[in-house]
Amino acid sequence: MTYENDAKAVDALKQNFDRIMTEVKKVIIGQDDVVKSALLSVFSGGHCLLVGVPGLAKTLLVNTIADTLGLQYSRIQFTPDLMPSDITGSEILNDKREFKFIKGPIFANIILADEINRTPPKTQSALLEAMQERNVTVAGVRNSLPEPFFVLATQNPIEQEGTYPLPEAQLDRFMFMINLDYPTIDDEINIVTQTTSEQNVKAEPVISANELVYFQQLVRRIPVNENVVRYAVNIATQTRPGTQAAAELTSKYLTWGAGPRASQYLVLGAKAHAAVNGKYSPDAEDVRAVAPLVLRHRIVRNYKAEAEGVSTDNVIEKILQSVKF
Repeated sequence: MTYENDAKAVDALKQNFDRIMTEVKKVIIGQDDVVKSALLSVFSGGHCLLVGVPGLAKTLLVNTIADTLGLQYSRIQFTPDLMPSDITGSEILNDKREFKFIKGPIFANIILADEINRTPPKTQSALLEAMQERNVTVAGVRNSLPEPFFVLATQNPIEQEGTYPLPEAQLDRFMFMINLDYPTIDDEINIVTQTTSEQNVKAEPVISANELVYFQQLVRRIPVNENVVRYAVNIATQTRPGTQAAAELTSKYLTWGAGPRASQYLVLGAKAHAAVNGKYSPDAEDVRAVAPLVLRHRIVRNYKAEAEGVSTDNVIEKILQSVKF
């Protein structure tokens, strides 16, 4: 796959992104912003965390995205008794009395980590190491994961009994946190009509794994103005209480802010957002569009914020209003 230049390639990325959205919307009714955000993380090469109550089609969404991208899909249901080897794989003794490595479900292009907070930290870390390193080490041997590789994890925000919340250091490995809300009445009517009839709608593949890898590399090549990078860094630094750059609201409501990885993902997400909207370079609008997705799981509220009902999204919104481009 070759294009005359990167501008032509960006045009092709936008066209393919629109086609993918069309295919996904055949199956997923409503939730357009959620679908777009998940695809942005995929085209950026990042992982994302989907947070929503049961029944909002989180699993179906991931499965459908895998179908449209022509990727190998694997679902891992996280439970309290799940062991690291159940994810990564293990060695067995074959009939020749030799140890042979049997790959686990992690060896796929797109992984659905269903209810990731339902398993103990030891098992969570097995997945999160693979997310960061893109390989799995078993018995001292490194086994590379396939390219492309994404983890889309889900969490239920209302049922916390018997769960193991991800610590902030592990949450930081997710590029985006995407909140799913209830569908509108019209969307829910369409959902019920479609899912209670005989019709079986399935999304068709739009691009291949190799094309996706090419577009990921393209996103990283997209030029970005220094002012845009500075704007993204200013947003991240204003979330850090106790620092000279902290916003007044930050010192009042936060105990911890976003690290440098947030600045990196703000710029990378802005590049992808610009490309899928037909722009050849990101601007401040693109940074603002991805800021809540990048920051909401990287800032920690204090007791005062919880007592006054100030959410992380409220804090992010105020910071975006205060930071000048």
